[in-house]
Amino acid sequence: MASREVIHYETPLSKALKWFSAVFIAFYVVWTVLPIFIMFVSSFKDLLEAFKLPAVGDWGGITVFFEFTPTTKHYYELFANLGFSTYLFNSLVAAAGSAVVSVILGSMCAYSLSRIDFRGKSDLFFWIISTRMAPVVAVMVPLYWIFRELDLVGTLPGLILAYTTFNLPFAIWILKGFFDNVPYAIEEAQMVDGATRLQAFRAILPLVAPGIGAFLVLCILFAWNDYLFAAIIGSGGAKTLPAATRELVQPQNIQWGQIMAAGVVTTLPMMFLGLVIRKYLVTGLTMGAVKE
Repeated sequence: MASREVIHYETPLSKALKWFSAVFIAFYVVWTVLPIFIMFVSSFKDLLEAFKLPAVGDWGGITVFFEFTPTTKHYYELFANLGFSTYLFNSLVAAAGSAVVSVILGSMCAYSLSRIDFRGKSDLFFWIISTRMAPVVAVMVPLYWIFRELDLVGTLPGLILAYTTFNLPFAIWILKGFFDNVPYAIEEAQMVDGATRLQAFRAILPLVAPGIGAFLVLCILFAWNDYLFAAIIGSGGAKTLPAATRELVQPQNIQWGQIMAAGVVTTLPMMFLGLVIRKYLVTGLTMGAVKE
């Protein structure tokens, strides 16, 4: 039997949509990448060269943007004189510490809510996620008073606890959906063979590992980019990169070169992390999206 060739005809509307999509994606890429590119290039420029601009309407003079002598003095100033190595360390410890604590406690709580039925379960679950709905500013004053009484202001443990306060409800909410997607028969088979509830819980962790890994990265991003907690709870001995960068803006002087360098130091680690685990991040975030 001869096969039939299927011919697809594009309507004017479909062609217009394709062109619109291409233009929109190109505009979005430029809108997103251009500021990061300008920040990166400006961090290697002298202050006077950074503010060189072509005349209005002189598109040929755009090359002046690339005419400069590279210098690393802004990075040297950050790490040699302004102590940004300490702030980088604080950001790493606070972000990773809060993410690990949130994922460990959140996975155990989410597993309990997913597998155990008890009176008021739905109300408890709603209360947990409702604590994440409150604006950070609304709870900052009571949290600061509690942390001050516990002598946790200006310490890394205090900053980790502050980040965990807001990451943990989100972890429980997200991870519960991952555990709901795992058949309960797997744990029943484990417990019939003599395993405890904890052993059964550990047995299914590999099945939800992509989701846990994805949320671990999200927790790190939330904590890494935070400014309010870092400026108030972490003020002093636990200052992080966003709070330290803000201090480069002073009433009498704005250190533009150092600000650009600090922006690169703050942005590049998370961009690199996202590129390395992007495949696993998408896999984890789409777990349970389609139920069979």
